[in-house]
Amino acid sequence: MASLNTLRTRFGVVLSVVIGLALLAFVLSLKTEMGFSGNDPKVGVIDGNKIKYSDYIEEYDRVKARHAGSESDPQQADMLADAAWQELFSKNVLVPGFEKMGIVETSLDDLVPNPKANWTNYPKGVMWAFEKRGYKLTHGLDILIYGNIPNGSGLSSSASLEVLTGVILKDTYGFDVSMVDIALIGQDSENNFNGCNCGIMDQFASAMGKKDHAIFLDTNTLHYEYAPVVLEDAKIVITNSKVKHSLVDSAYNDRRNECETALKELKTAVKIESLGELTEEEYEAHKDVIKDAVRQKRAKHAVYENQRTIRAVEALKNQDVELFGKLMNASHESLRYDYEVSCKEIDILVDLAQAMPGVLGSRITGGGFGGCTVSIVKNDVVDTFISEIGKTYREKVGHEAEFYVVDIGDGAGTI
Repeated sequence: MASLNTLRTRFGVVLSVVIGLALLAFVLSLKTEMGFSGNDPKVGVIDGNKIKYSDYIEEYDRVKARHAGSESDPQQADMLADAAWQELFSKNVLVPGFEKMGIVETSLDDLVPNPKANWTNYPKGVMWAFEKRGYKLTHGLDILIYGNIPNGSGLSSSASLEVLTGVILKDTYGFDVSMVDIALIGQDSENNFNGCNCGIMDQFASAMGKKDHAIFLDTNTLHYEYAPVVLEDAKIVITNSKVKHSLVDSAYNDRRNECETALKELKTAVKIESLGELTEEEYEAHKDVIKDAVRQKRAKHAVYENQRTIRAVEALKNQDVELFGKLMNASHESLRYDYEVSCKEIDILVDLAQAMPGVLGSRITGGGFGGCTVSIVKNDVVDTFISEIGKTYREKVGHEAEFYVVDIGDGAGTI
């Protein structure tokens, strides 16, 4: 599952949902002091779809058998029986590279980030964050991850994996933690283990999602409420530009630092603790205390986006999807020119979508610099949307886009 931010802000309120792409995990065995002990698979799932998992377990067993057959080091065999040792395997139908990595081995005694560990740095980071809080992981695990969230696409695959790992640890070890706690632990691991200075929104959406509802979240207080998303004659369509980004390597951290500096400058003129406390009028009255033109644009985006989010919630409560779509369009305009996190390929997709009759709204989603767009499309033009935008995008950019028609699902849980 992934979090899809309908309107995204910094230092204020956000509106987010959980979309119908799935991420599942199977805890296939627990390591004990006696070595391996089999048990029924424990399954963490990010959305409510019940998926048959026997085929994936059988595939894991085949990979594991090949892996074991290639081991000839007696020391390695001893390590695999160690209580702290664990194995992780990922199969993603959209990211075959994960599967080709095979089983990744690690130890609970060596929870440090390692570029060679690739995707496993995310579950390792969550384990590290749990232990930092005093939750002792008393044995290792065999974990199979199965999903269809494209990584690096702005659909928060890392946050989904972090929250999923938190659910696994809570269930397996019996930890007394809430879903909000798991979201915060996931954010901590992303910030301090994997080096991305992200906010709480993505993890919170994956943990607290509710079917057919958006989450209206105050990121300063974590106060939240649900807003109904009623799309009687429209669908949510995700378009993947296939321009991949990594939040750690992108300018995400730069944007956050620029907003923090702008906030400090504004505090010299007005009594606030976050940019989200300002109205558009208050920002315009005090913006000159921000001494850099770029920082002015960044702060403007945060303030105006915050107000758009508040209006978007009212639109949802009133079932005014057309107004909601217009706010999405305005959001992209701000992300494009003020926050400057879009790119050529994304702008092509958004421009094509916004110009098409039957499209109520379209904008970039995720951390920016590539990834995906989200559009609300009337039911009777969904097929045309996919075929015509796909064709024009391929002609303009030189490669295919991918389209996912999704709904809004529940957050992480066990099936």
